[in-house]
Amino acid sequence: GYSYHTKWDHFHVAPINLSEKIIALIRREADLHTESNPGMIITKLNSIAQKEVIAELYKASRKGVEIRLICRGICCLKPGIEGLSENIEVRSIIGRFLEHSRIFYFKNQGLDDVYLSSADWMTRNLQRRVELMFPIYDKELKNRILSLLDIYWKDNTKAWRLESDGTYTKLKPEGAPPFSAQQYFLDNIDGIIK
Repeated sequence: GYSYHTKWDHFHVAPINLSEKIIALIRREADLHTESNPGMIITKLNSIAQKEVIAELYKASRKGVEIRLICRGICCLKPGIEGLSENIEVRSIIGRFLEHSRIFYFKNQGLDDVYLSSADWMTRNLQRRVELMFPIYDKELKNRILSLLDIYWKDNTKAWRLESDGTYTKLKPEGAPPFSAQQYFLDNIDGIIK
């Protein structure tokens, strides 16, 4: 059955308050951004299509927040548009495995807020389904998750960059050694699981 419980201490639940929490986190990152302590948002998810979330990402980009979106599938946001989204880069990693992990990082002036979630940033996930997002508090776990995001961002063999016109450009090593995030995880599975 469906529960109408509306207040949790650590969970953010769709369709009740998850959308509002995500928007609040993006706004906070924009509000805290300064030149001496720049803001940063990094996500790994499948799809971005919720218009209010996209609007807040645009506002954060205009303030100067660096935004890295690892978005495997649908992305309705247009990155790299001067005066709108020039601080946003979107990459899609298409490899051997169909991944579904969803990780959200907000720098929060160096406090490093990390969340895991079942929800993509789509209207159906945030407003019409029961979905969950929860914070990671343990510093060691946060660091491990952040290192995973760094590994994904380094991928230069299976990653595609979304251009402002909606086309994708395949990333190439261009002087750096070829690097596949999925292959790295396969080769280092024992160290990752520990």
